[in-house]
Amino acid sequence: MTATDPTNPVDTEAAQLSLSTAAARNLATTTKSVPQMQGITSRWLLRMLPWVQAAGGVYRVNRRLSYTLGDGRITFSNTGADVRVIPQELRELPLLRGFDDEAALRALADRFVQRQFEPGEVIAHSGDPAEEVVLIAHGKVNKIGTGEYGDQTALEVLADGQYFGAHVLAGETGEWEASYKAVTPCTVLSLNRQTFQELNGSSESLREHVRQALAGPSRPHNPHGEADIDIASGHSGEPALTGTFVDYELSPREYELSVAQTVLRVHSRVADLYNQPMDQTDQQLRLTIEALRERQENELVNNREFGLLHNADLRQRIPTRTGPPTPDDLDELLALVWKDPGCFLAHPRTIAAFGRECSKRGLYPQSIDLGGHQVPAWRGVPILPCDKLRVSDKRTSSVMLMRLGEQNQGVIGLHQTGLPDEHRPGLSVRFMGINQQAVISYLVSAYYSAAVLVPDALGVLEHVEVGRES
Repeated sequence: MTATDPTNPVDTEAAQLSLSTAAARNLATTTKSVPQMQGITSRWLLRMLPWVQAAGGVYRVNRRLSYTLGDGRITFSNTGADVRVIPQELRELPLLRGFDDEAALRALADRFVQRQFEPGEVIAHSGDPAEEVVLIAHGKVNKIGTGEYGDQTALEVLADGQYFGAHVLAGETGEWEASYKAVTPCTVLSLNRQTFQELNGSSESLREHVRQALAGPSRPHNPHGEADIDIASGHSGEPALTGTFVDYELSPREYELSVAQTVLRVHSRVADLYNQPMDQTDQQLRLTIEALRERQENELVNNREFGLLHNADLRQRIPTRTGPPTPDDLDELLALVWKDPGCFLAHPRTIAAFGRECSKRGLYPQSIDLGGHQVPAWRGVPILPCDKLRVSDKRTSSVMLMRLGEQNQGVIGLHQTGLPDEHRPGLSVRFMGINQQAVISYLVSAYYSAAVLVPDALGVLEHVEVGRES
């Protein structure tokens, strides 16, 4: 037997009997995936919206004539802890609708008194004289009254920008019919009747406006503010029937198609030489379109002109009762969009918070099948994730509930098909040429918008707290 030489590396390693895998890979074709992209989401909003052709790039929503009821929200400004009502916003109060004397509005805004309330404190007691209008600058307030069986119940939840006691400015006397209690720390601005009357006496324009507002006839309208259609029923014999007609808005809302665009650039050398096993231009275009669709969904939710969050009617926005999204809150939302609701949309964290609230109550909502996907549901209405409903720095978000479709007078998506160089419906890819650096350019464009056909087709649950409780 021959002794082993420890200085010889060949002797210290086992002799290789076959080709190594490292060497073999130089001759092999590696199996590859297509380029992956973490930013791709399920985009349920784009899937659920019924898409309507908007020929000419514009969609006009014709509605019955509606009278403004003066029940919008009021906006405030603040300098540190000092809060002021914006004078022009006082025209949201029913008595001041259409009043345009800026000096009188500023004088009126200066007379509001700021007050702070802690949770549980009562702002106005039922049975006390009603002598002031109260504007809620920040916080949540429960309107508490007597229920059907004599117990105290929360009749309504008021939040930022809402108000109560506006009838006081019209000179009406009486008592508060309900109590108003702070649920969270609240900042309110109040103006008593006497102060308003003093200003009314010194401002000729305000005095004349109030006189006309109180003397003018009330225009008949239904509970939704639409001009009444006079119909007789339950009569007998041959009474004279009144004539009627359906009046329309003279200046209906028009939605112009918005656009999301980018220029995709691919070097001709890449497009010519590196197309196996997958087409480089196709992959570049695929990921560009994915990013474009993500931006499209974000705009449909958050755009200030046509985004659904900003186009929800103020009467269709409600706050949560206690902060987290509870079954009671979703039921309140269903009470707003009760005519054939189509789907909830919420951030995944909001859906998780709702699940925690259900678990606390021993409730286990069932899932339903939606196009082959098992999704959570409440009262049979699917709850779909949408990360475009952002979570704020304060860990709050919103939940939307929609009725869908043109036939249902619901929410619809708008696009135009048949575009030049159309790649997908409403999306075109146009060749723009090759520059002197041999770079090929393509213009990628998506045209879209969304419309809410009638106000009660969309409801929003606001200020939803999604932070996990300790």
